[in-house]
Amino acid sequence: MDEEYDVIVLGTGLTECILSGIMSVNGKKVLHMDRNPYYGGESSSITPLEEVGYNGRGRDWNVDLIPKFLMANGQLVKMLLYTEVTRYLDFKVVEGSFVYKGGKIYKVPSTETEALASNLMGMFEKRRFRKFLVFVANFDENDPKTFEGVDPQNTSMRDVYRKFDLGQDVIDFTGHALALYRTDDYLDQPCLETINRIKLYSESLARYGKSPYLYPLYGLGELPQGFCHLWGTYMLNKPVDDIIMENGKVVGVKSEGEVARCKQLICDPAMFLTACGRPNQVNRKSDIYVCMISYAHNVAAQGKYIAIASTTVETTDPEKEVEPALELLEPIDQKFVAISDLYDLSRPRLLVFCSCSYDATTHFETTCNDIKDIYKRMAGSAFDFENMKRKQNDVFGEADQ
Repeated sequence: MDEEYDVIVLGTGLTECILSGIMSVNGKKVLHMDRNPYYGGESSSITPLEEVGYNGRGRDWNVDLIPKFLMANGQLVKMLLYTEVTRYLDFKVVEGSFVYKGGKIYKVPSTETEALASNLMGMFEKRRFRKFLVFVANFDENDPKTFEGVDPQNTSMRDVYRKFDLGQDVIDFTGHALALYRTDDYLDQPCLETINRIKLYSESLARYGKSPYLYPLYGLGELPQGFCHLWGTYMLNKPVDDIIMENGKVVGVKSEGEVARCKQLICDPAMFLTACGRPNQVNRKSDIYVCMISYAHNVAAQGKYIAIASTTVETTDPEKEVEPALELLEPIDQKFVAISDLYDLSRPRLLVFCSCSYDATTHFETTCNDIKDIYKRMAGSAFDFENMKRKQNDVFGEADQ
């Protein structure tokens, strides 16, 4: 292993694998290492049911360690297309998106037709919400004629809601189920990002008509594994003993007595630290997300479902925090509880570029923002989606519905 690489990547989580793939596609010599015997890290899919005595075929199950889907028109889809990893994966459209209110589950309205038919709102509220959706759909940040008196850089989202006279319940599901914010902090921020988030949701929904989300057959663990088919050298079961420093900068890593040198280092925060030594309906600040997948996605036995409830921990009793979601899922055959630390070591550190931990959101947009940030700091220029090699419809236009 005593040779030099342009980039060494520690950890095979999706963030690290995408960055490795992008660097490889761009002609960089990449070495990818992981202390685990499997690909994916915290973004892998596992088959734990045989270990707990489940009466059935363990191979029927693939349980994701994080609860994520892909936005059909989102950044991850574009990254998969750029690296051409899509040729190794198959996707299925998720059946729908729903919101919890007053002890009941409702379909999330995100089109004019759905808004008029939704039981979440009264007749007059429906009309106001429809006008709001039309405004968002027509909004173009490069065309002031579409602003309707809204300044995208200075008008807060709270003021936009007030402009359309939307009630609190509508504001809640718009901000948390369409714009997909985890807290209400966005309300007093400039409205442009929120408008773009709602547009992304609506445009993703328009691709297939059921839901804005796609899911890879056999589980999310297929995503990082797909990148293993790209160029680069991958080593599993490879512990990192030390990070080598010279003149105050990282120049390589040491593993089992061997040293691999590099110009830049990417790593997940856990490996770096090891090597270096609200829905208002449930009275919480942070949202609780529930993702449900099944036999149709090749991750569960027929007639069974896998549900993942996740949130940002706010108390010393994390399991109790997701009880409102678990009550909706009863009866539950098997339950697994896991807590993951959240690391943010994303600032430049001596040519070391650490990714952020996966958050509780239902999609990979925040992960992609992290990837783009790391890429820009490493390459000195932004990752340009406009120069992708393939058009989106070439691969995703016929996703299994």
